[in-house]
Amino acid sequence: MAHRATTRSTANPRGAERRYDELKHMLTARGRVLEGEVHGQLRGVRADVTARAHNGQDDGELADNDLQDEIRLALIQLKAETLNRVNEALVRLDDGRYGSCHECGGEITERRLRAVPFAVRCTGCEQSREAAALRARARTRRDAPPFLAAL
Repeated sequence: MAHRATTRSTANPRGAERRYDELKHMLTARGRVLEGEVHGQLRGVRADVTARAHNGQDDGELADNDLQDEIRLALIQLKAETLNRVNEALVRLDDGRYGSCHECGGEITERRLRAVPFAVRCTGCEQSREAAALRARARTRRDAPPFLAAL
């Protein structure tokens, strides 16, 4: 098995390999769970749509069901996006880039990686990014015409 250990220290190759194996197991398990949820929920939506196809609902019931289906599909999409992030993290793990911040190049703490296994930024860079996004949204609201600012 050819893989690069994801640790900054090469002084303890066994520790690096053990960490790699733990991370790989954690990411793979998370991916399997997400994949099962996505496929199961998609099957559920399809089954519900098929079951409702011929049961003579009025327009209000149809609209309500359509809205519920859209919400369920949006939630499935979010899980699918998370699954993609987990799969990307597995690629970074195999490439030896997992656990390095995309912004500053520093190490992402193990605590953060356990909480958000697909994290690509350290806590500091993520907080800076979120603060910048909040400032940009506030600036956009402030610069919006008065009739849009209330929205």
